[in-house]
Amino acid sequence: MDDIRGLLEDTRTFAGLSGPTLDLLVGCAREQSALEGTQWRLTEWTLSSLSPRDFDITAEFTDGSVSGHGGVNRYGGPYTTGSRHSFKVGTITSTEMAGSASAMRAEGAYLTLLGQARSYRVDAGRLTLFDAAGNESLIFEAAGLRPQAGLYGVMRSERGAKELAHE
Repeated sequence: MDDIRGLLEDTRTFAGLSGPTLDLLVGCAREQSALEGTQWRLTEWTLSSLSPRDFDITAEFTDGSVSGHGGVNRYGGPYTTGSRHSFKVGTITSTEMAGSASAMRAEGAYLTLLGQARSYRVDAGRLTLFDAAGNESLIFEAAGLRPQAGLYGVMRSERGAKELAHE
């Protein structure tokens, strides 16, 4: 956080900012960087009847959107983070493929828990989402490296499609 504060303090654009205003900018920069550009695979959840490891459930956070595979279908929608690691997902859309009964149940449960998530924590290669009561609901393990912007772009894991990073 001191590195970000130093960068902001040394930048002419932010000249004259201090106290709460600078703290807000530092907090926003840190919150955005915690999830943006990350990829995760679901490994645990609060449901005891199904194991998420039996399904391909993923989440990728890019440009203010969360997307991935819900077990049967691809899904996506906006997300926001805020102070004290608050987290909220907007309206989720998904493809409409059919799957086995257990995979459809798992996907429905996952999307419900994702929609109910209100805070998060990233620690030691794990992303944990918490519900409004502060209970762990979804636990992910890192599934990919944070993409690095550059002249030659980044390679996304999904279908191996290349996506250029604009500077």
